[in-house]
Amino acid sequence: MIALPARDPVLARLAIYQRERFPLARTALLVAVFSSASVSASAHLAGRAVPSPATYLAAFVVTLCFFFQLRVLDEIKDAEDDRRYRPERPIPRGLVSLRLIVGLGIATVPLAILACVAIDPWLLGALALAWGWMALMTAEFFVPAWLKARPAAYTMSHMLVMPLIDLVLTGFEWVPQGGAAPALALFLLMSFANGCVLEIGRKLWAPENERTGVETYSALLGPARAGTLWIGCVLLALGLLGLVGIATGAPIATAVIGAVAAVAVVRVALRYRRAPTPAGQRAIDGAAGLWVFACYVAAGFAPMVGW
Repeated sequence: MIALPARDPVLARLAIYQRERFPLARTALLVAVFSSASVSASAHLAGRAVPSPATYLAAFVVTLCFFFQLRVLDEIKDAEDDRRYRPERPIPRGLVSLRLIVGLGIATVPLAILACVAIDPWLLGALALAWGWMALMTAEFFVPAWLKARPAAYTMSHMLVMPLIDLVLTGFEWVPQGGAAPALALFLLMSFANGCVLEIGRKLWAPENERTGVETYSALLGPARAGTLWIGCVLLALGLLGLVGIATGAPIATAVIGAVAAVAVVRVALRYRRAPTPAGQRAIDGAAGLWVFACYVAAGFAPMVGW
């Protein structure tokens, strides 16, 4: 881990920050799939032609802003815990200041607004709703102790941000068209399940990596039970993906992609349950990303296959 003195150029320090906390290349790939699949799925669910490339570009910009804003809000929410328990992170070790990162997050706000207005000003309502929920998450809904004592409530309340973000992204297609297909609710539920897959997957650790002050599902439930919970979230997302495939008219292609991906990631989880090693921890974190990637590819692009 490289730490530059404060006198070094701010861009050099920000480059290290993004590598450690917001890897741009990998994030941009996930954002491109997530945003384009959401826009396409909305069109397929309504039986409409996919929109123009400008719509996809605007959705990509807003999604990238959302993801960075979530990182910034995490930095704010976790500032004290990072100072006490994770001093190696960029902000507590002095690489960059929290003020600088928050300033960059604020700078993305007008960018997201302009991207929405360029497609349809009515999108600003959904954008405000997502931002409002993100603000409540940062404040831990004003009941931090209550949520900390109830991990299930914590996860569900925080992961509701995923369908709210997807409401904005699918809105790039359905708002200009005057309405969404009723089956869009299935897609939003799938987004919620996938949010749980990501959230739980990144908090399944090897016992030797557990740290004081860092809450993980593996420490709370034990690796075996936590791994089973993660598998349950994948299977829930798979079931919802299958329903989305039926609604988009591509049940077979969607099911094939989903089933292949589910088998691959569940095998990783079963190995983690048997032997929760550091390698298994890294593998299940990667499997969570792989599953979500495959899930959105199936939902957004399988209908183009036609079966």
